[in-house]
Amino acid sequence: MTRRTISAFRRCSSLLVLAAALTMSGVALPVMAQTAPAVQSWNSPDAQISVFETPDFMLSLQETSQTLVSLAPKAAKDGFDFAPANRFTQRLGDGAYRIGDLDLRLRAVGSEAWSDYSTAYKRAKVKPLKVNGALAAADITPSLGAGFPLKVTRTWSVVAGKLVLRYTLTNPGKTAIEIGALGLPMVFDNIITGRHLDDAHETASFYDPYVGRDAGYLQVNRLNGAGPSLLVLPEKNTPFELYKPILNQRNADKSLKIYNDPEPRNMTFEGFYDWMVASKGFADTDWKGIQQWNEPTALVLKAGESRTIGVRFVLSPSIREIETTLMQNGRPVVVGLPGYVLPADTDAELFVHSAQAVKSVSIFPEGALEVGASQRAKDGWVKYAVTGKIDGRARMAITYADGSVQTVHYLVTKPELEVVADMGHFLTTKQWYENPSDPFKRSPSIMGYDRDESHIITQDNRVWVAGLSDEGGAGSWLATIMKQLDNPVPEEVAKFEQFADTTLWGQIQTPDGPDKYGVRKSVMFYDPKTMPEGTYDPKLNWNTWSAWDREGAADLGRSYNYPHVAAAWWTLYRLGRYHDGLTTKETWQTYLTRAAETTKAMMTKAPYYTQFGQMEGDVFVYILQDLKREGYTDEAAEIETMMKGRADIWKTLKYPFGSEMPWDSTGQAEVYMWSRYFGDEKAADVTREVILAYDPTIPHWGYNGSARRFWDFLYAGKQSRIERQLHHYGSSLNAVPLFDAYRANPSDFQLLRVAYGGLMGSLTNIDSEGFGAAAFHSFPDAMHWDGMNGDYGMSFYGHAVSAAAYLVDHPTFGWAGFGGNVSQTGGVITLTPTDSARARLFIAPAGLWLTLDAGKFTAATYYPKTGAVTVSLAPADIHTPKAYLNVKTTTATGKPYMANAQTERGAYVIQLGANATTIELTPKAN
Repeated sequence: MTRRTISAFRRCSSLLVLAAALTMSGVALPVMAQTAPAVQSWNSPDAQISVFETPDFMLSLQETSQTLVSLAPKAAKDGFDFAPANRFTQRLGDGAYRIGDLDLRLRAVGSEAWSDYSTAYKRAKVKPLKVNGALAAADITPSLGAGFPLKVTRTWSVVAGKLVLRYTLTNPGKTAIEIGALGLPMVFDNIITGRHLDDAHETASFYDPYVGRDAGYLQVNRLNGAGPSLLVLPEKNTPFELYKPILNQRNADKSLKIYNDPEPRNMTFEGFYDWMVASKGFADTDWKGIQQWNEPTALVLKAGESRTIGVRFVLSPSIREIETTLMQNGRPVVVGLPGYVLPADTDAELFVHSAQAVKSVSIFPEGALEVGASQRAKDGWVKYAVTGKIDGRARMAITYADGSVQTVHYLVTKPELEVVADMGHFLTTKQWYENPSDPFKRSPSIMGYDRDESHIITQDNRVWVAGLSDEGGAGSWLATIMKQLDNPVPEEVAKFEQFADTTLWGQIQTPDGPDKYGVRKSVMFYDPKTMPEGTYDPKLNWNTWSAWDREGAADLGRSYNYPHVAAAWWTLYRLGRYHDGLTTKETWQTYLTRAAETTKAMMTKAPYYTQFGQMEGDVFVYILQDLKREGYTDEAAEIETMMKGRADIWKTLKYPFGSEMPWDSTGQAEVYMWSRYFGDEKAADVTREVILAYDPTIPHWGYNGSARRFWDFLYAGKQSRIERQLHHYGSSLNAVPLFDAYRANPSDFQLLRVAYGGLMGSLTNIDSEGFGAAAFHSFPDAMHWDGMNGDYGMSFYGHAVSAAAYLVDHPTFGWAGFGGNVSQTGGVITLTPTDSARARLFIAPAGLWLTLDAGKFTAATYYPKTGAVTVSLAPADIHTPKAYLNVKTTTATGKPYMANAQTERGAYVIQLGANATTIELTPKAN
């Protein structure tokens, strides 16, 4: 380990000089535009930096505070830095957080009032200490301000080859002190503001918490998905109890009015967070009555008592090796199969790997989960059967022999078919809007809903929310039609056709004149001069950019509106083509034509944003495939040419995705799917790896497979703010390419786990009556699902097109079902689907992908010795007399086939009867 001090900054005036100086000292920093320091000049002593070399990192600390400036992993050869070192000059002043800071809420035992302290509130020079073996050590008490009753020392050191940050808190007084909140700021470079998309993916990181108490950790992944990943692990006495956004007031002296970190939260900056070791001081006051992820605790330091806490910084070679790295570092690891969302009819398992024996397992709320006896599994794992019993959030606490506690977070739901049925009913009853005198001609339709106030949203100053278009307004009707894709109910289909025949075709989509097939931004608009008096709610603020006028609402140029409409026409086509009598307003030919024409209209009437992938844009792939199957040669050729033009551009880009935002995960599914369609595996692979960086694998239903989204509550939510959204629509949309990638490479188990987490995350937003919320509010002052549907329909679209049952034979965990329950008899494996579709099956050992255009799977039996597969289909009903089975394989063993079976449009046609139908698929040699 070496140390260098950089102090030659008295005449420096730009960030480029700092970058050059640090690079010469062994630390490579990303370079941003030359800007003058926003807070202090470079001739300040605060600009002096000490640089250390550890086995894993080049580490830079600010001299005056000994807080982190740079954390550059030596394994990354491109100068990457986990810390926001490139903004050091702009973050020298009070309130700018760094790793090494400390947030505290204290009171004397027996007192009621809390006092807040932070080393970031008002910077003060710390007192350096000499500690044997430490890289740097200091008494940081002066930085906590006058009146602070404790003494705090901090050390940076290398222990067993790993960088460790520790704090020792001592009570030097005669009165016991209660620590109601203790937060370690986690400040990594997630600031995308001012960065180009390529630069952001090369230099920035996203990070997610596992609030698993003593087994908790923080994982920090590069946006591009490349290694190494950083794991922040707890030292002794440092449970990860809660993840708190750094939003609290920064000064004990409230007259100073300094709020938040100076970096403004916005669409390009999610904000920083505290790793909360204790949080009861907030839970009992600011967040009273709100159920947190873990039971909030407080610490008491008696007179003369000390407590040491800390975290360790460990590198994982890649995202896929995070769990292996945790085990290598002695951390307990759990893997829940198929995940942490538990429908009541799903057989789940939890695998536990720990150096310490499990002493006990407890459940909160009591009885929410049923946990079976432990069973030994391979390679040191212990297995538990887990069953969901009571709907809602559930926490499993695993206590180990050494007294440490790990928590695993589940969500229990009704069986998937019931959840989806509830949603369809709610949408077509509570959200069904009929008002012939509606001034905006929105009747009949499926409108957005305010769950808190139990009424349809007919007005919102974000006019699209009440205007049936854009994401916030189209979400409810899109969810309605996508629910019918695999689970049609005649009454629900009839209502949707009524909406489609009048309001969708005629108001949202303009069928006449030169703008035929164009999609409006909103049916509602703000135009008080031409609309009748009393049209607009005076309690709303209409003096805002989001209150589009008549012309703005009628604009056809936002391409993101087109996939919603195309998906509706495509689903109606599928219902009319593969079922008898479900659709009556138009022929299936008309619906397919409208889907095709809407696709083309997006390219001609809204070309600008088509440079990016569209949310639900993979629907255009499905439309093209169906056009080809139906023999619509000219239409298919025209669309394929248009889409290849987009894919050819993406082929030239390093990171071929984005959106109207400076970065986004909105259209990654479409980019991936077209790249695969046109044979550009490089672009598809890049997109896949970025999705893995955006979507973590964590033992927590809210974060597992949850795509990075933090701004859409502003545009489609009721509680409107910048906030990490759990299972917003990106989760299920990103599941689409991950499932496809897994089917192409069934050995990559990470893809399936993340994809399934995102798929099931979509169902967590549907409540017990069927209301589908935009997303879950993760901040500890909220911890609830949003009160509006908003853009939830885009989430359910991703679920609807991806729902399937997967049969897996894992080398360590054995046979497992994702979306289905597995049983074994004499070496024969049976998968019973429990997913919401029952229309898709993947037998991973055979690489066999089975899909039904109509009909339902009730079981699949796999014979490992021969590779044969037998599937059972549900009986016929009045609308589904036939099943249409598509068979595809990703292996080289040959495509299984049905002997003497009729085919139509590439699918086997199977006449269903009054009882279940069983068919056999026999492997055919190449």
